[in-house]
Amino acid sequence: MLKTISKSKFIIGSLIAAVLFISCDKKRVFDEYLSLTDQKWSKNNELKFTFSVEDTLNQKNLFINIRNNKDYGYSNLFVITQIDFPDGNLVVDTLEYDMADATGKFLGEGFSDIKESKLYYKENILFPTKGNYTFKIRQAMRKNGEVSGIEYLEGVTDVGFRIEKTK
Repeated sequence: MLKTISKSKFIIGSLIAAVLFISCDKKRVFDEYLSLTDQKWSKNNELKFTFSVEDTLNQKNLFINIRNNKDYGYSNLFVITQIDFPDGNLVVDTLEYDMADATGKFLGEGFSDIKESKLYYKENILFPTKGNYTFKIRQAMRKNGEVSGIEYLEGVTDVGFRIEKTK
């Protein structure tokens, strides 16, 4: 009987913890990660995130989430992004993000070798039409003085895309 009570308390406690964890992220509209093979991001590997938009009245913030490990050898990250709209329009951006401070310490959050950086992509935007959108991202890193890009960007473990409510 004592074991049954302990199991019941464990199950109830686990359910409460799960509900609290999920409810703490009330701003989340979309949040997805893609893991990179061998923790390397090929310059030819365009990552795609497809999401549905129903709310065209409330502003949203868009984020690019990068998880990197100690093998990431740069203080910045260049990416090329594209959003494909349901009506066929698209927006392309070339962006640079700081990944480390002047001393080489990674700016992301995390206690282990893996650091997660939540990078602002677009702030306070309204999606103009309802429907399915696709966000695409690829790395565009180059070594100084070289024209061709870095074939495999080492140390990037996962790339994510997140949409949050502003309120």
